[in-house]
Amino acid sequence: MRLVFGDCTFDRERRELTRKGSVVHAGPKLLSLLELLIDARPRALTKQEIHTSLWVDTFVSDGTLTSLVAELRDAVGDPARTPRLVRTIHGYGYLFFGDVAVDEPAEGITATAASCRLTLGDREIRLPSGTHILGRSSDAAVFVDDVGVSRHHARITVTDEGATLEDLGSKNGTILDGRTITAPARLADGAVIVLGATAVKFRAFSTTASTATVTRHRGTPRAGD
Repeated sequence: MRLVFGDCTFDRERRELTRKGSVVHAGPKLLSLLELLIDARPRALTKQEIHTSLWVDTFVSDGTLTSLVAELRDAVGDPARTPRLVRTIHGYGYLFFGDVAVDEPAEGITATAASCRLTLGDREIRLPSGTHILGRSSDAAVFVDDVGVSRHHARITVTDEGATLEDLGSKNGTILDGRTITAPARLADGAVIVLGATAVKFRAFSTTASTATVTRHRGTPRAGD
């Protein structure tokens, strides 16, 4: 589901935020906060509710949440002094109060391609069609800062048919879903890749090339509703 607000679009399945047509660098926590606030509309969320949802079993200060909200406002172009999307309820929490449109695919259209991504810590890395080197070299498409990772450790190839993972003769090998690979292996959504001591998660989200129908709502249903 794609949510349109202001000059932004948030693709919930692809975990991608765009503004004025350009992809915005946004970590998983920022996107989770955005999704949380949008889903709660028209209700404001308390700081405690947000803390509990985003940092399960982990203590963080109010300053951490304040900084994340500031990052969110910067990402969606919403100035704190004259907000149009995210409002601070002083002494209470935060409210998303902007209009949201649901961008719904036209009926009868099936997925024709996939958007591939890697999640590495707080980073989400988009993998367009082509080849992508994973390693410790500065010229690697996916830089992995781990002494156990070779300069050119592994390669992911993305085509219209899907994605494959291949070890490039690395010193410590490449592990896919618990097994060391010795030949190119197909990547499935949710696959876990281990390079050295670093775990990377692969995601593949179906997309369509069709024109979508935009429906405006004051409220947006939660995912799965």
